[in-house]
Amino acid sequence: MENAKHIATPMSTACYLDKDETGQSIDIKKYRGMIGSLLYLSASRPDIMFSVCMCARFHANPKESHLSAVKRIMRYLLGTINIGLWYPKNSTCNLIGYSNSDFVGSKTDKNSTSRTCHFIGSALVSWHSKKHNSVALSTA
Repeated sequence: MENAKHIATPMSTACYLDKDETGQSIDIKKYRGMIGSLLYLSASRPDIMFSVCMCARFHANPKESHLSAVKRIMRYLLGTINIGLWYPKNSTCNLIGYSNSDFVGSKTDKNSTSRTCHFIGSALVSWHSKKHNSVALSTA
């Protein structure tokens, strides 16, 4: 991957990951190792969290399509090595929170996903993304 071409985004907007039951299986141990490394890295790189968690959903039976999505995340990381969280010592202490939710966002099981992030001043201190266990019948 060192000589791979850099890419601007960790996941394509046209990318749709599913179980891919007809795809060719890959080495589970290798895939889980890659996902584990990316999950560890996501503590300081929240920009990859959503993409990594999407790929982690298929760790039990990964296919080549899932591996290509993981490799795309790594190609994104190669081009953005200098990006990461930085908490400046003298920043303001204003607490700001944002939330987002989708309605039937997962095409596989029709479940919704909600997301939040919280900043103290300009520093990100918390983020959360959760796929719900049930289908949302309305949004508020």
